[in-house]
Amino acid sequence: MSLEITTVSDDAGRRLSVAGEVDVSCADELRAAIDAQIAEGVTGELVVDLAEVPYIDSTGIGVLVGAAHRVSEAGGTLVVARPQRNVARVLGLLGVQADLNIREA
Repeated sequence: MSLEITTVSDDAGRRLSVAGEVDVSCADELRAAIDAQIAEGVTGELVVDLAEVPYIDSTGIGVLVGAAHRVSEAGGTLVVARPQRNVARVLGLLGVQADLNIREA
């Protein structure tokens, strides 16, 4: 299964909408998309919308946590938005909610 990542930039900031399963086979694609946004400069929020992600493994979560730290170092904030219930549950079990600034909207 492939990963689809759509980027939207507006006055409110940048949003990466992710669709598909985020696992070891495609985590590099997500990392590259986030790193491209960081390279352009992040001063506000970079939102990673996971509404269309039914599954994420530890590799995908590691990508998000690492990205949160890199975005913070660049002067911005990474926000994970709208995770599906099972994805939110895994993030909660791993205790990364604070690092990922999880929002329902």
